[in-house]
Amino acid sequence: MSETKKPKRNSPSPRRQSKSATRVQTGQNPALQHSHTPTPRAAPPDHEHEQEASSRPTPASSSIRDRVLNAAFSLFREHGFSSTSMLEIVTEARVSKRDLYALFRNKHEVLAACIGERTERMRRPLDTMISAPQTRDALTTLLIEFGVSALRTMCHPDALTVFRLAIAESDRAPEVARTLDGSAREANIKALTELIRNAQSRGLIAAGDPAVLVARFFSALAGDLLIRLLMRVREAPTEREIVTRARAAAETVMADRQG
Repeated sequence: MSETKKPKRNSPSPRRQSKSATRVQTGQNPALQHSHTPTPRAAPPDHEHEQEASSRPTPASSSIRDRVLNAAFSLFREHGFSSTSMLEIVTEARVSKRDLYALFRNKHEVLAACIGERTERMRRPLDTMISAPQTRDALTTLLIEFGVSALRTMCHPDALTVFRLAIAESDRAPEVARTLDGSAREANIKALTELIRNAQSRGLIAAGDPAVLVARFFSALAGDLLIRLLMRVREAPTEREIVTRARAAAETVMADRQG
């Protein structure tokens, strides 16, 4: 009997083995591409950036605070305090409720912080110009510069918004108005009082109660300008009017020299 030889199905042809091996080496086998092929070269830099991003510190509470205050002030100015919700502030600032309430307990605290931050920002030019002039001409120039800066600050749209918000909420949140008064009006009075005392000690202006001279200065500088601006019954002063008012205010102080 002759023996029937069965074909061996499990042994691939040399050509198939060669092609399969070639695919493994070149990474062309789809099954192997997903399971064993190394990540393309472009991926490691992205992975490194992800690692760097994850290792960076999260934004500081101060930057979150800035975002909250900027968003809140914008909403208060556009829609009013009462019509703005804490949820809208969170949405506008792109922060979480947890972040917001970690900084402020309620909306009035947000408003008080907005007012304090804005008045401090607008006061910075005044804080840097107070010096000790040695002559009357230098003192006059400084008083005019002080008056111009104070009046520009007072008439700035942000300042008017701050005043209107504080007035609108003065019954429900008197601390807001106190914040504004302390960081704006009282701060200006304190700075000018110190300047006048220094000038009196040098004999540049008359001795006497600095508070009286300060009151005269601000009366000549602003008069009823602020209340009329808040009521929107007049336009903001021009640069020429601001300088004229500042000169008149400086003259009220310089006219009281003895000797």
